[in-house]
Amino acid sequence: MTTGYITWTWKGEAIRVGFDRFGEGPTVLLLPAFSSISTRAEMQPLQERLAREFATINIDWPGFGTEPRPPICWEPAAYTSFLRHVLTQVAPRPFATVAAGHAASYALRAAATAPNSVGMLCLIAPTWRGPLPTMMNGRRGIGQRIVRVGDIPVLGPLLYRLNVNPLVVRMMARGHVYSDPNWLTGERFSQKMSVVAARGARQASIRFVTGMLDLMPDRTAFIETARHVKEPMLVVYGVASPKKSKAEMQALASIPRIRAVELPQGKLAVHEEFPDFVAEAVKLFLRAGREDCALDLKSGSAPQRSSL
Repeated sequence: MTTGYITWTWKGEAIRVGFDRFGEGPTVLLLPAFSSISTRAEMQPLQERLAREFATINIDWPGFGTEPRPPICWEPAAYTSFLRHVLTQVAPRPFATVAAGHAASYALRAAATAPNSVGMLCLIAPTWRGPLPTMMNGRRGIGQRIVRVGDIPVLGPLLYRLNVNPLVVRMMARGHVYSDPNWLTGERFSQKMSVVAARGARQASIRFVTGMLDLMPDRTAFIETARHVKEPMLVVYGVASPKKSKAEMQALASIPRIRAVELPQGKLAVHEEFPDFVAEAVKLFLRAGREDCALDLKSGSAPQRSSL
Protein backbone atom coordinates (compact mmCIF):
# COMPACT_ATOMS: atom_id res chain seq x y z
CA MET A 1 0.00 0.00 0.00
CA THR A 2 1.30 3.43 -0.99
CA THR A 3 0.27 6.61 0.81
CA GLY A 4 0.18 9.92 -1.04
CA TYR A 5 -1.15 13.45 -0.65
CA ILE A 6 -2.86 16.02 -2.80
CA THR A 7 -3.29 19.73 -2.29
CA TRP A 8 -6.75 21.01 -3.09
CA THR A 9 -7.70 24.68 -2.89
CA TRP A 10 -11.00 26.00 -1.58
CA LYS A 11 -11.67 29.75 -1.45
CA GLY A 12 -7.97 30.52 -1.48
CA GLU A 13 -7.09 28.01 1.24
CA ALA A 14 -4.67 25.22 0.27
CA ILE A 15 -5.76 22.00 1.95
CA ARG A 16 -3.67 18.83 2.11
CA VAL A 17 -5.57 15.55 1.84
CA GLY A 18 -4.23 12.02 2.23
CA PHE A 19 -4.98 8.94 0.17
CA ASP A 20 -3.83 5.31 -0.15
CA ARG A 21 -3.28 3.27 -3.32
CA PHE A 22 -3.32 -0.52 -3.25
CA GLY A 23 -3.71 -3.29 -5.82
CA GLU A 24 -3.73 -3.64 -9.60
CA GLY A 25 -6.48 -3.78 -12.18
CA PRO A 26 -9.43 -1.52 -12.99
CA THR A 27 -9.57 1.54 -10.73
CA VAL A 28 -11.95 1.57 -7.78
CA LEU A 29 -12.32 4.81 -5.81
CA LEU A 30 -13.30 4.51 -2.13
CA LEU A 31 -14.98 7.40 -0.30
CA PRO A 32 -15.37 7.13 3.49
CA ALA A 33 -18.42 8.29 5.39
CA PHE A 34 -18.81 11.75 6.88
CA SER A 35 -18.61 11.37 10.66
CA SER A 36 -16.99 12.88 13.72
CA ILE A 37 -14.94 9.66 14.04
CA SER A 38 -14.33 8.92 10.35
CA THR A 39 -11.18 8.93 8.24
CA ARG A 40 -10.17 6.80 5.29
CA ALA A 41 -8.86 4.24 7.81
CA GLU A 42 -12.44 2.98 8.18
CA MET A 43 -12.33 1.89 4.52
CA GLN A 44 -8.94 0.17 4.78
CA PRO A 45 -10.25 -3.35 5.59
CA LEU A 46 -12.55 -3.15 2.58
CA GLN A 47 -9.77 -1.67 0.45
CA GLU A 48 -7.43 -4.56 1.31
CA ARG A 49 -10.03 -7.09 0.16
CA LEU A 50 -10.89 -5.26 -3.06
CA ALA A 51 -7.22 -4.73 -3.87
CA ARG A 52 -6.89 -8.44 -4.64
CA GLU A 53 -8.72 -7.73 -7.90
CA PHE A 54 -8.67 -3.96 -8.38
CA ALA A 55 -6.43 -0.90 -8.20
CA THR A 56 -7.98 0.91 -5.25
CA ILE A 57 -7.69 4.56 -4.24
CA ASN A 58 -8.96 5.36 -0.75
CA ILE A 59 -9.09 9.10 -0.07
CA ASP A 60 -10.04 11.27 2.90
CA TRP A 61 -12.60 14.08 2.79
CA PRO A 62 -11.13 17.48 3.71
CA GLY A 63 -12.14 18.47 7.21
CA PHE A 64 -12.51 14.84 8.30
CA GLY A 65 -9.20 13.18 7.43
CA THR A 66 -5.82 12.62 9.01
CA GLU A 67 -4.19 15.82 7.77
CA PRO A 68 -4.38 19.28 9.44
CA ARG A 69 -7.89 20.72 9.23
CA PRO A 70 -8.02 24.47 8.67
CA PRO A 71 -10.86 26.42 10.34
CA ILE A 72 -13.15 26.62 7.32
CA CYS A 73 -16.92 27.08 7.24
CA TRP A 74 -17.48 23.86 5.37
CA GLU A 75 -20.48 23.64 3.05
CA PRO A 76 -21.89 21.20 0.47
CA ALA A 77 -20.38 23.22 -2.39
CA ALA A 78 -16.90 22.54 -1.02
CA TYR A 79 -17.39 18.77 -1.00
CA THR A 80 -19.01 18.80 -4.43
CA SER A 81 -15.99 20.70 -5.73
CA PHE A 82 -13.56 18.37 -3.98
CA LEU A 83 -15.16 15.24 -5.41
CA ARG A 84 -15.11 16.80 -8.88
CA HIS A 85 -11.37 17.41 -8.41
CA VAL A 86 -10.81 13.81 -7.31
CA LEU A 87 -12.75 12.44 -10.27
CA THR A 88 -10.74 14.51 -12.75
CA GLN A 89 -7.26 14.71 -11.19
CA VAL A 90 -6.80 11.77 -8.80
CA ALA A 91 -9.00 8.95 -10.12
CA PRO A 92 -10.30 10.07 -13.52
CA ARG A 93 -13.18 7.97 -14.84
CA PRO A 94 -12.77 5.06 -12.42
CA PHE A 95 -14.22 1.66 -13.15
CA ALA A 96 -16.25 2.00 -9.95
CA THR A 97 -16.78 4.20 -6.91
CA VAL A 98 -17.59 2.85 -3.45
CA ALA A 99 -19.15 5.50 -1.20
CA ALA A 100 -20.12 4.98 2.44
CA GLY A 101 -22.74 6.79 4.49
CA HIS A 102 -23.17 10.48 3.70
CA ALA A 103 -20.59 10.26 0.90
CA ALA A 104 -23.23 8.35 -1.07
CA SER A 105 -25.32 11.45 -1.71
CA TYR A 106 -22.28 13.27 -3.15
CA ALA A 107 -21.38 10.29 -5.33
CA LEU A 108 -24.98 10.08 -6.54
CA ARG A 109 -25.03 13.76 -7.47
CA ALA A 110 -21.74 13.43 -9.33
CA ALA A 111 -23.02 10.40 -11.24
CA ALA A 112 -26.30 12.10 -12.12
CA THR A 113 -24.76 15.37 -13.30
CA ALA A 114 -21.69 13.94 -15.05
CA PRO A 115 -22.46 10.54 -16.63
CA ASN A 116 -19.54 8.07 -16.70
CA SER A 117 -17.61 10.12 -14.14
CA VAL A 118 -17.90 7.68 -11.21
CA GLY A 119 -18.23 4.34 -13.00
CA MET A 120 -20.27 1.57 -11.40
CA LEU A 121 -21.63 2.91 -8.14
CA CYS A 122 -21.57 0.97 -4.86
CA LEU A 123 -23.35 2.70 -1.97
CA ILE A 124 -22.67 1.31 1.50
CA ALA A 125 -25.29 2.15 4.15
CA PRO A 126 -26.14 5.29 2.16
CA THR A 127 -27.56 8.35 3.92
CA TRP A 128 -28.43 11.88 2.82
CA ARG A 129 -29.42 13.57 6.11
CA GLY A 130 -27.25 14.40 9.13
CA PRO A 131 -27.90 12.88 12.57
CA LEU A 132 -29.61 15.90 14.17
CA PRO A 133 -32.20 16.59 11.42
CA THR A 134 -32.83 12.84 11.30
CA MET A 135 -33.67 12.87 14.99
CA MET A 136 -35.74 16.07 14.59
CA ASN A 137 -37.74 14.82 11.59
CA GLY A 138 -36.07 17.20 9.16
CA ARG A 139 -36.18 20.42 11.19
CA ARG A 140 -32.93 22.35 10.65
CA GLY A 141 -33.32 25.68 12.45
CA ILE A 142 -31.67 24.46 15.64
CA GLY A 143 -28.76 23.10 13.61
CA GLN A 144 -28.03 26.52 12.16
CA ARG A 145 -27.97 28.02 15.66
CA ILE A 146 -25.64 25.29 16.92
CA VAL A 147 -23.23 25.95 14.06
CA ARG A 148 -23.14 29.66 14.86
CA VAL A 149 -22.32 28.87 18.48
CA GLY A 150 -19.76 26.28 17.39
CA ASP A 151 -17.80 28.92 15.47
CA ILE A 152 -17.43 31.19 18.51
CA PRO A 153 -13.92 31.04 20.02
CA VAL A 154 -13.73 29.31 23.42
CA LEU A 155 -17.48 28.56 23.49
CA GLY A 156 -17.35 26.57 20.24
CA PRO A 157 -14.55 24.22 21.31
CA LEU A 158 -16.30 23.67 24.65
CA LEU A 159 -19.57 22.76 22.94
CA TYR A 160 -17.71 20.40 20.61
CA ARG A 161 -15.85 18.63 23.43
CA LEU A 162 -19.10 18.10 25.33
CA ASN A 163 -20.55 16.31 22.32
CA VAL A 164 -17.56 14.12 21.48
CA ASN A 165 -16.39 13.13 24.95
CA PRO A 166 -15.64 9.41 25.47
CA LEU A 167 -19.06 8.65 26.96
CA VAL A 168 -20.95 10.24 24.05
CA VAL A 169 -18.74 8.57 21.44
CA ARG A 170 -19.31 5.16 23.05
CA MET A 171 -23.08 5.75 23.17
CA MET A 172 -23.11 6.83 19.52
CA ALA A 173 -21.05 3.82 18.46
CA ARG A 174 -23.22 1.31 20.30
CA GLY A 175 -26.46 2.98 19.33
CA HIS A 176 -26.22 3.20 15.57
CA VAL A 177 -22.71 2.67 14.24
CA TYR A 178 -21.54 -0.83 15.27
CA SER A 179 -23.56 -3.99 15.90
CA ASP A 180 -21.18 -5.41 18.49
CA PRO A 181 -21.30 -3.15 21.58
CA ASN A 182 -17.73 -4.19 22.38
CA TRP A 183 -16.28 -3.59 18.92
CA LEU A 184 -15.10 -0.06 19.61
CA THR A 185 -12.76 -0.65 22.55
CA GLY A 186 -9.04 -0.58 23.28
CA GLU A 187 -6.83 0.60 20.43
CA ARG A 188 -9.79 1.11 18.10
CA PHE A 189 -11.41 3.47 20.56
CA SER A 190 -8.15 5.34 21.13
CA GLN A 191 -7.75 5.85 17.40
CA LYS A 192 -11.28 7.23 17.08
CA MET A 193 -10.74 9.62 19.99
CA SER A 194 -7.57 10.92 18.35
CA VAL A 195 -9.69 11.74 15.28
CA VAL A 196 -12.21 13.83 17.24
CA ALA A 197 -9.41 15.51 19.22
CA ALA A 198 -7.46 16.62 16.14
CA ARG A 199 -6.93 20.33 15.76
CA GLY A 200 -9.61 21.91 13.57
CA ALA A 201 -11.89 18.85 13.74
CA ARG A 202 -14.95 20.65 15.06
CA GLN A 203 -15.82 22.77 12.01
CA ALA A 204 -16.70 19.91 9.66
CA SER A 205 -17.95 17.64 12.44
CA ILE A 206 -20.49 20.11 13.82
CA ARG A 207 -21.75 20.94 10.35
CA PHE A 208 -22.20 17.29 9.47
CA VAL A 209 -24.03 16.43 12.68
CA THR A 210 -26.40 19.40 12.35
CA GLY A 211 -27.23 18.70 8.71
CA MET A 212 -25.39 21.67 7.25
CA LEU A 213 -23.48 19.34 4.91
CA ASP A 214 -26.64 17.69 3.59
CA LEU A 215 -26.53 17.90 -0.20
CA MET A 216 -30.13 16.76 -0.66
CA PRO A 217 -33.05 18.70 0.87
CA ASP A 218 -35.32 15.66 1.26
CA ARG A 219 -35.90 12.01 0.39
CA THR A 220 -37.58 12.91 -2.88
CA ALA A 221 -34.45 14.65 -4.13
CA PHE A 222 -32.33 11.70 -2.94
CA ILE A 223 -34.44 9.20 -4.85
CA GLU A 224 -34.88 11.34 -7.96
CA THR A 225 -31.13 11.92 -8.15
CA ALA A 226 -30.60 8.17 -8.06
CA ARG A 227 -33.19 7.69 -10.82
CA HIS A 228 -31.11 9.96 -13.08
CA VAL A 229 -27.96 7.86 -12.70
CA LYS A 230 -27.31 5.78 -15.82
CA GLU A 231 -24.51 3.59 -14.45
CA PRO A 232 -25.15 0.26 -12.67
CA MET A 233 -25.77 0.74 -8.95
CA LEU A 234 -25.47 -1.44 -5.86
CA VAL A 235 -26.84 -0.63 -2.39
CA VAL A 236 -25.49 -2.60 0.58
CA TYR A 237 -26.73 -2.17 4.15
CA GLY A 238 -26.94 -4.13 7.39
CA VAL A 239 -30.13 -5.57 8.79
CA ALA A 240 -29.51 -3.79 12.11
CA SER A 241 -29.22 -0.30 10.58
CA PRO A 242 -31.04 2.39 12.61
CA LYS A 243 -34.74 2.46 11.79
CA LYS A 244 -34.93 5.91 10.20
CA SER A 245 -31.72 5.49 8.22
CA LYS A 246 -32.73 2.03 7.09
CA ALA A 247 -36.00 3.41 5.73
CA GLU A 248 -34.00 5.76 3.46
CA MET A 249 -31.75 2.90 2.34
CA GLN A 250 -34.72 0.71 1.52
CA ALA A 251 -36.41 3.55 -0.38
CA LEU A 252 -33.28 3.86 -2.51
CA ALA A 253 -33.02 0.09 -2.91
CA SER A 254 -36.63 -0.05 -4.13
CA ILE A 255 -35.71 1.61 -7.43
CA PRO A 256 -36.19 -1.29 -9.87
CA ARG A 257 -32.82 -1.26 -11.62
CA ILE A 258 -30.75 -0.90 -8.43
CA ARG A 259 -29.31 -4.10 -7.01
CA ALA A 260 -29.73 -4.25 -3.23
CA VAL A 261 -28.06 -6.50 -0.65
CA GLU A 262 -29.24 -6.56 2.96
CA LEU A 263 -26.50 -8.15 5.04
CA PRO A 264 -27.38 -10.33 8.06
CA GLN A 265 -25.39 -8.06 10.38
CA GLY A 266 -24.26 -4.48 10.58
CA LYS A 267 -25.31 -0.91 11.25
CA LEU A 268 -24.00 2.33 9.71
CA ALA A 269 -20.34 1.23 9.77
CA VAL A 270 -21.07 -2.20 8.28
CA HIS A 271 -18.11 -1.80 5.90
CA GLU A 272 -15.74 -1.31 8.83
CA GLU A 273 -17.16 -3.94 11.18
CA PHE A 274 -17.96 -6.61 8.56
CA PRO A 275 -15.61 -5.98 5.62
CA ASP A 276 -15.75 -9.59 4.42
CA PHE A 277 -19.53 -9.44 3.89
CA VAL A 278 -19.36 -6.07 2.17
CA ALA A 279 -16.36 -6.97 0.01
CA GLU A 280 -18.06 -10.11 -1.24
CA ALA A 281 -21.20 -8.22 -2.24
CA VAL A 282 -19.17 -5.49 -3.96
CA LYS A 283 -16.86 -7.91 -5.77
CA LEU A 284 -19.74 -9.96 -7.14
CA PHE A 285 -21.30 -6.76 -8.48
CA LEU A 286 -18.05 -5.49 -9.99
CA ARG A 287 -17.13 -8.84 -11.51
CA ALA A 288 -20.37 -8.74 -13.45
CA GLY A 289 -19.39 -5.28 -14.67
CA ARG A 290 -15.98 -6.55 -15.80
CA GLU A 291 -17.63 -9.34 -17.73
CA ASP A 292 -19.86 -6.80 -19.46
CA CYS A 293 -16.77 -4.75 -20.38
CA ALA A 294 -15.13 -7.87 -21.80
CA LEU A 295 -18.20 -8.50 -23.95
CA ASP A 296 -18.08 -4.88 -25.16
CA LEU A 297 -14.44 -5.35 -26.21
CA LYS A 298 -15.29 -8.54 -28.13
CA SER A 299 -18.10 -6.74 -29.91
CA GLY A 300 -15.82 -3.82 -30.80
CA SER A 301 -17.22 -1.26 -28.36
CA ALA A 302 -14.76 0.94 -26.51
CA PRO A 303 -14.69 0.54 -22.71
CA GLN A 304 -15.98 3.60 -20.87
CA ARG A 305 -13.75 3.50 -17.79
CA SER A 306 -10.04 3.64 -17.21
CA SER A 307 -7.63 1.48 -15.26
CA LEU A 308 -4.98 2.88 -12.96
